[in-house]
Order: sequence, then C-alpha cells, then structure tokens
Amino acid sequence: MEKDVKPDIRYLDDMREMFIQAPADGNPPLYYMYRGIKQENGLRYDVTVIPPLMFGDEFNKTKGHFHCSGHNELYIVLKGEGVFLMQKGEDEISDVYFVKAKEGESIIIPKGYGHFTINPGRDTALEMANWISLDCASDYNPVEKKKGACYYYTTKGWIKNNNYKKVPELRQEEPLKQAPQELDFLK
Repeated sequence: MEKDVKPDIRYLDDMREMFIQAPADGNPPLYYMYRGIKQENGLRYDVTVIPPLMFGDEFNKTKGHFHCSGHNELYIVLKGEGVFLMQKGEDEISDVYFVKAKEGESIIIPKGYGHFTINPGRDTALEMANWISLDCASDYNPVEKKKGACYYYTTKGWIKNNNYKKVPELRQEEPLKQAPQELDFLK
C-alpha cells in the first residue's frame, strides 16, 4: 500500500440482521476496509479484505450499499474469488444480476445500483480494490431496512429475501478480464 492506512472494520454486530442465520453470540470481524490508500484525478482507491467465514449455509459478505446515482464504480479482484450482486431499486427491484470474478478480473458497478460482495471461498480471503469518485457517498439505509440484498448466497444457491415487494429472476453477467486503463467514466 502506498501509505499506512488503518482499516475500518465491519463486525457481525454491525450487520447481524443481514444474514439468514447469524449466530446469537460472538462478534467476529467480517471485513476490513482500507479507504483512501491513494487519491488521484478526483478518484479514491480503496482495498477491502473479506475473510472466509460461514454463517450456517451462507457465505461471508459486505453489508452492501447504494451510491449517489451519478457515478459508476470499478472493482478489481486482487486475491481469491468474489461474487458481486447488483440490484436496481430499493423496495421493488427492477433489475438484479451477479458477477463471479477471480484474481485479475474486474467488475463495473453501474450508476444507480446497490451492490454487495460475497466471499464464496471457504479457505481463502477475498482481497479486492476499488476506484470511486470522491464525490460519491455510501447509503446503507435501504439495505438495513430490507435486512440485506434481494438475494442471499448460500451453499445451496441463491435464496430470495422476502423483505422486498418485487424481485425479478437473477441472471449472471461476465466480469471484465482486466481493468480499464482510462478511469474518467467513474467521474
């Protein structure tokens, strides 16, 4: 890392209700967010590390959030494999899809979509980087109200979150094989 950045840590108590079967006790760290490792050209570079944890049949994940609608975001898998779930809409979902990406592959989070990252590894931490506009803020409120994404990812596959009024069928999209060199589309 370019500069010494202490991580923000998300613990189970911060998002216990986001899991189908979170344990009643214990408060392990779920993931580590190293924000603002570098800034350039109006963009911020972060790294997030998600350890391999299971909660019943469900894989460890981020809390998920929405951004201001005017910006895309770029994720790059540095180590391990990630499953990225994107959903459009807060109560009635108009579109939902996921992307499985491995080391070296990238994902673009489209403007206006909430997104969640899942570590499907049982033995390997997921390490990923992201580039985002400095003008963009995260909104966790819609996700907290619905207790997570519109789908949960488990060893048995995808399970719909019944806290949403309308959820379309889930589809899979492919990752980018490498990150774009030009990042102006993120502004």
